[in-house]
Amino acid sequence: MSARSKARKRALDLLYAADVRQVPVADLLTAEAARAAGEPDRQASWLYARDIVDGVSDHRAEIDDLITTHAEGWTLARMPAVDRAILRIGTWELLFNDDIPAAVAIDEAVESAKELSTDESSGFVHGVLAAIGRAGASN
Repeated sequence: MSARSKARKRALDLLYAADVRQVPVADLLTAEAARAAGEPDRQASWLYARDIVDGVSDHRAEIDDLITTHAEGWTLARMPAVDRAILRIGTWELLFNDDIPAAVAIDEAVESAKELSTDESSGFVHGVLAAIGRAGASN
C-alpha cells in the first residue's frame, strides 16, 4: 500500500471517528500527531493524512453541500458514516488538491467503499464523485 493510500486510510479513520463519536476532529488530530511523532514509520503517511483532514475541515460546508447536491435522493444524515467520510475525502482531493488526478481520487474512494462499506456503496461513491468531478471541471 502506498504512503498516500495509508494516509487516506488514516484520514478516513479520523473523520469517521469524529463523526461517530461527535467530537471535534481537532481533538483526534492532536492525539494522532503525538502517536505519529513516536512512530517514525508512520510519519510519511501522517503528513498527507493531516493535509486531508485539515482540508476537509477547512472546506467542510462546501464539500457537504456538493455531496448533498450530487447524491440524488440522499441526505448526509441518511448515508452511512463511513460513506460520508469517504465522500468528503474524495471531494476534497477532486477539488482542492491539484496533485491528485481525478481518476485516482475516485478510484481510491471506490476501493475504500468496497473494503469498508456496503455492497452498494462503491457504486454510490463512484456516481457522486464522478458527478462532482464533472461539475468541478466545468467551472
